[in-house]
Amino acid sequence: MLTVCGIYPVITVLALATGPLLRSLPVPLRLAILIPVAVAAMVWLVMPRLTRRFGAWLVR
Repeated sequence: MLTVCGIYPVITVLALATGPLLRSLPVPLRLAILIPVAVAAMVWLVMPRLTRRFGAWLVR
């Protein structure tokens, strides 16, 4: 559930921010660009903050 709460805003922001730039590309190529960026953001930015914030809840 914590991952879903983290990935949804990341994907939404990336899609909105890159939409005009990537609109002309086919969907598989757009995803090939967006997914690595989203994964990197989740691994190094979002999840460390979420696990720090909700760490006590996670280990219950």
